Amino acid sequence: MVVWSGVRKFSAVAFGTGAGFSAYLYQHIKSEERQVHSSWTNSDKPINPFAIWDSNWDFRNPRHLVKPAKNDSPQEENRYNSDLEKSTTRSVRHIILVRHGEYLDAGETDDTHCLTQKGCIQAKYAGQRLREMGVKWDKIIVSTMTRAQETAEIILKEIDFEPKKVVNCPYIREGAPIPPQPPVGHWRPQESFFRDGARIEAAFRRYFHRAFPTDKKDTYTLIVGHGNVIRYFVCRALQFPPEAWLRINVNHASITWLTIQPSGNVTIKCLGDSGFMPAQYLTNRIPSEAKNVV
Repeated sequence: MVVWSGVRKFSAVAFGTGAGFSAYLYQHIKSEERQVHSSWTNSDKPINPFAIWDSNWDFRNPRHLVKPAKNDSPQEENRYNSDLEKSTTRSVRHIILVRHGEYLDAGETDDTHCLTQKGCIQAKYAGQRLREMGVKWDKIIVSTMTRAQETAEIILKEIDFEPKKVVNCPYIREGAPIPPQPPVGHWRPQESFFRDGARIEAAFRRYFHRAFPTDKKDTYTLIVGHGNVIRYFVCRALQFPPEAWLRINVNHASITWLTIQPSGNVTIKCLGDSGFMPAQYLTNRIPSEAKNVV
């Protein structure tokens, strides 16, 4: 009897230990399922919380625009659902950005920074490509700087849009939007970041957002601007670290296409596309004879 009692005690302890280990193992496996890690990082840390997509990045998520229901009454629920319906868009917003053509930085003022002959040809190719896309443009926005204005003038000859409807915007003039990471040792325009950063960010907030609830169809906006501004816009729109803007290259007269879904999700269809022009016209810097190569 003593032996049998000891066996029963041992069995009970063993069963309890096994059950406890099984429960631990189950919870550990479930925990691993919830926290998926990237094997190539060799990291046991959870996903960077800053990498989680912000669906209200443009502050136009309809659920954030509508006053919440005061109570559970049918009248309040009907009011809330009606307001939500009115604030919800169902159209896709397309934003196509074109960098200006090659130009010569040959003077002290912007008036002398005109397109080179190659830059004019690049702009013509870009205009032809935009025409081939068969897009009906809802709005065209152009930087007020000379090289962007000349590029837009050439493009407008190739596409169907009334020049008088073009919006000339000083907010998208070229500049240094934010100190880049990694830092660039030979380029430290610290005063430019303070001068240009807020302006370029204001331009992003003005033009990058989901379609309006009143839009009955997809909309297409063309922006003719500058390399630094386009690169910063891309990082902001995709919710990449904005300090990474200088890691991206976009050729002269290249096309970048971003789409904003009704949900607020943003995708990029092409980045700095210039495959529509012959290789001899591909450039991304102003000519070497210019005083300040940027």
